[in-house]
Parts: sequence; structure tokens; C-alpha cells
Amino acid sequence: MLYHALINIYYYRGTPKLIYMQTNSTTEEMKSLATCLNKLVLDGYTEDFKAGERGLLSLQSERIYEPGQVHVVNFFRFEGASDPADNTILYVIETNDGVKGTLVDAYGSYADAKVTAFMKGVEDINKKPVNNNDSAANN
Repeated sequence: MLYHALINIYYYRGTPKLIYMQTNSTTEEMKSLATCLNKLVLDGYTEDFKAGERGLLSLQSERIYEPGQVHVVNFFRFEGASDPADNTILYVIETNDGVKGTLVDAYGSYADAKVTAFMKGVEDINKKPVNNNDSAANN
């Protein structure tokens, strides 16, 4: 398998930062929020989470998790095709008790303050790279 490196730029306190990533999932699977969520459900991430005043709420079990009980194993950002301000971020979450699910939020100026505050407390946030199999197949 041929691996490609992706470069992602994000801003931390106004300073641009680069993330270099080796790829491992297909970009075709991760092009839209809907296809990404579908793939994650097939991979076992079936729980829906919502950030609240008391922590991260599992909408299925109604259990509340503190930041130290949550691991963000991946995240994806999506930008609207017609409006660059239409940004969404998808967090892929695993909890200390083995629950796997997702949390979706706006990204940027429309972000939910409760999600932002919760995620600031989560120490284990990872980004798994995406593999562009289309490019790999052509090489």
C-alpha cells in the first residue's frame, strides 16, 4: 500500500500550526459529514453525544461523562460548498467504559460554547490521517 502525507493547517491562538499526517482511511469515505457518520456507525461508533453544563451526555444511555473519561480518537472538519462559514466538526469519541460514538458541532464562530468548553478539558485528542486510495491506485 502506498501512503501519502496530508498537511492540515489550523490556528491556535491566532498562530498557524501544521499537522503532518500519514494516511490510512480513504478520502472518498470521508468527503461529507453523512458518509463519514455512516462509516463510523459501521465501525461501531453508534452512540450520540451532546455537550451540556454537567459534561458530555450520552443521548442513548443518558450517562454523563467528564473530560477525563473521554478520548477523542479522531476528528473531521467539513466546510460548506457554497458558504465557507458553514463549517462543521465531527468528533469520534471513546469513553473509559468502552462506549463509542460521535459528537457534531459547528466550527468557528458558530461553535457551541458548551462543546468548546468540554473539549478544552479533554486531554486525549488524536487525529488519524486519511488515505487517498484514488491517488494510490494511480501510482
